[in-house]
Amino acid sequence: MSTPRDQEILITGASGFVATHIVKSFLEHGYRVRGTVRSEQSAANVRDIFSQYSDRLSFAIVKDIAQPGAFEEAVKGIDGIIHTASPFQFVVEDQEKDLLQPAIRGTLEILRAAQARSRITRVVITSSFAAMANLHQGLWPEHTYTEADWNPETYENARAADGVSAYCASKAFAEKAAWDFMEKEKPHFSLATICPPMIYGPVEQCVQDMSKLNTSAADIYQLMNGSMTEVPVMGFPAWADVRDVADAHLRAFQINEAMNERFFITSGNYNYQQVCEILRANFPQIKDKVPHSQIGQIQPAVYKVSNQKAQAVLGMRFRSLESSIKDTAESLLKLEKKVEK
Repeated sequence: MSTPRDQEILITGASGFVATHIVKSFLEHGYRVRGTVRSEQSAANVRDIFSQYSDRLSFAIVKDIAQPGAFEEAVKGIDGIIHTASPFQFVVEDQEKDLLQPAIRGTLEILRAAQARSRITRVVITSSFAAMANLHQGLWPEHTYTEADWNPETYENARAADGVSAYCASKAFAEKAAWDFMEKEKPHFSLATICPPMIYGPVEQCVQDMSKLNTSAADIYQLMNGSMTEVPVMGFPAWADVRDVADAHLRAFQINEAMNERFFITSGNYNYQQVCEILRANFPQIKDKVPHSQIGQIQPAVYKVSNQKAQAVLGMRFRSLESSIKDTAESLLKLEKKVEK
């Protein structure tokens, strides 16, 4: 049986927040990694982060993941694929052109590329809780989300929806396209999908401007820098730590029982009031900048989430909210000092 050092893994979108941690996880476990990025500069940025692994890290430039044959060169000599690349934006001019079709086509392009290479045995795709969530039900306190849930939005409605709804729908359509491909084509490789909600944790990707943080890091930073005076309303009250999400991708790739399965990767529910309390308790230097909730404000009842399958099949153990927010904030404070120099 081949060992990690015998295998080269393609990780798409390698410069992103989550992907950076996935790259790190695979490198630390001995794999060779080829990352796809959109430019030579992005490749250089990732190379700098992992300079100690320069002998096991290479790159392929893929400027547009939705183009036919986008990954044809990138998959040559590859043993497995972790596909994280997908459009993530809420403000777009055309929901179909900018969100729905790129997500679907990018997913199908990576699967077609894998199908053309017989040595590829496993593909893991980063999906999202967005592909599970029923936005029409709101906070839905009587419901517990599991891997059996799917976002019910129709394609026609998503084309005319607001940015958030269209993005969530794009994740569902892309993941469904992947499972439909597996059923129809019956390829030689197996598939697993990873569905995390809001992802927090240390910022390790290249950031040169605090205004260019990834969405979830910016979510925490706005609670630290004095830009908010009141605790915001919770939109998606479920979370995961980026290191747990990266670990889930690694385990889904390695564990035989994980293949052709879908996994909801979450540590549970949370709210911004808890986040603010953690920030004040652990970082006295910024406590006056952290917003307070109004006196007597009651947190609404919300849906519950289950990570039982991830624990049972992947053997996952999840970080606490306090440790995740503390590590996120520490990384942001260090980054702030670095950027300001």
